[in-house]
Amino acid sequence: MDNVVNIQRDGPVVTLTLNRPEHQNSLTPELLHALIEAIAIVRQHHGLRAVVLQASGPVFSCGSDVAILTGQSDRIAYADQLLALLHRVMLELIDLPVPLIAAVQGPVSGSAIGLVLVADVVLVTPETSFTAYATTLGLSPTGGWTAILPRLIGQRRTAETLLLERSITSTEAVAWGLANRIAPASHLAEEAQALAHQIAAQLPGSIACARRLLWAEREQLAAELERERELFCRQIRSIEADIGIKAFLDRQRNTIPKESAS
Repeated sequence: MDNVVNIQRDGPVVTLTLNRPEHQNSLTPELLHALIEAIAIVRQHHGLRAVVLQASGPVFSCGSDVAILTGQSDRIAYADQLLALLHRVMLELIDLPVPLIAAVQGPVSGSAIGLVLVADVVLVTPETSFTAYATTLGLSPTGGWTAILPRLIGQRRTAETLLLERSITSTEAVAWGLANRIAPASHLAEEAQALAHQIAAQLPGSIACARRLLWAEREQLAAELERERELFCRQIRSIEADIGIKAFLDRQRNTIPKESAS
């Protein structure tokens, strides 16, 4: 699990890259622990002015791996640990002393949206989409779908997205306030770096004050994320979850070409 999160420094800008493209950068305890360690390293960077969060491969993150979850002897304990780690990562990213820019390519599924919701500026590609998959799996939304997303796109749009299990397209993400702008996939990293260095050139004390004010509801968000975790761990015990997860995994198996199935 070495190098599941890469750290790159370029003057006042530090870039964190999720680096499990062969697994669609799925959220695992190992990846989240690595992110926590990376954030601690970032905080020690002298002259830090901005952080970029990006991912390797065509998918930003597929969220938690359902197959791994169901393979656990105690899936409730596993889910509880995973969400506790994710929420810690989200809050530590909020607590960064500098702005966070998320460069998001391809799909973002399930709780992985949390890594995007805590960014100050979000760049997406035309292929980017956001899908909860909560009701499909018979589970409860996590990762800020109810704690943070309504603050950005509104209660009604969030409700439609979750209750009808529909994806948010990149165009909608920008129009609704979930993202700032669309960039071609081939130029996403370049545009994110340019933006980060532009922010880094601003007066740091003023930037820090603006960010603290923008995240003034941090403690309330933490409490709402905890509520998401509690409801998820309750719902995962249900018959609905058993049915939804089994159907989801069956569909996945049926769509894998025979020559690539293992």
